[in-house]
Amino acid sequence: MKKKSGSLGNVLKKDMKRYWQAYLMVLPVVVFYLLFSYKPMYGILIAFKDYSPAAGVWGSPWVGRHGMQNFIDFFGSYYFRRILKNTVVLSLSSLVFGFPAPIILALLLNEVKNERFKRVTQTISYLPHFISLVVICGMIKMFVANTGIITQFLGLFGFQPTNLLGKSQYFPAIYVLSNIWAGMGWDSILYLSALSGIDQDLYESARIDGAGRWQQTIHVTLPGISATIIIMLLMRLGSLMNVGYEKIILLYNEGIYETADVISTFVYRYGLLNGQWGYSVAVGLFNSVINFIIILFFNRLSRKLADVSLW
Repeated sequence: MKKKSGSLGNVLKKDMKRYWQAYLMVLPVVVFYLLFSYKPMYGILIAFKDYSPAAGVWGSPWVGRHGMQNFIDFFGSYYFRRILKNTVVLSLSSLVFGFPAPIILALLLNEVKNERFKRVTQTISYLPHFISLVVICGMIKMFVANTGIITQFLGLFGFQPTNLLGKSQYFPAIYVLSNIWAGMGWDSILYLSALSGIDQDLYESARIDGAGRWQQTIHVTLPGISATIIIMLLMRLGSLMNVGYEKIILLYNEGIYETADVISTFVYRYGLLNGQWGYSVAVGLFNSVINFIIILFFNRLSRKLADVSLW
């Protein structure tokens, strides 16, 4: 056993000596993740403690019931079902409607033959990605206000003009559709790159066999980018429960907490605004564990069914 470890050490030493430039390039990345990703992980202890900034992580006392009281309080709270439901609804809605959107856009742009029109369309679709989130949320508020362009447009179909962000039932649709509008163009770049890598001889063979454009899309295009789609889907599933709190905080108000309040905004309010550090970290840890379980399950399922996985 010692002999094996010694030989492995010698091989590693020789490899580092031979390719020292590559190891030197990787070193800043390793240091970054060690300092900012792995070292702070000891902070999850706060979830099991009655944390006080003055006492620090190690000096703060453990909470009751063997350190699980914060979790018990959260699971038994009035808000647990509401924020879990809202998080799942917004996450799944964004996944179901938002994930296919850039794929569809990329497929449509791939069919456009007029290069000038294609470039202009791509540029217009990319623009929202470069606009500040604060500005985006300000635009959304204007669009859905009483006199906003979207509200006025809906009024043509008999909809009573009102501030849509003042009605809780409209928030999920506003959140999901605005996400699609803001990110669809930028996200389509990866799929356009994948489309450019498909062997054109496959299309020629399909045409010879009498396949139309739709059949070529089904039997050539989609299989050609299926690995990219699966990898992006897995990455999306890995953060399924992480509904971005920044956008929601910029959009919501107390009148729409019923559908807008999610786990991340709940953690923000209780942790930073109310100072309940241990409680908020427990909620965040619960969210991270759920995400971890989801990505493990679907990565294994993808490896078994499609032979494509993240690891």
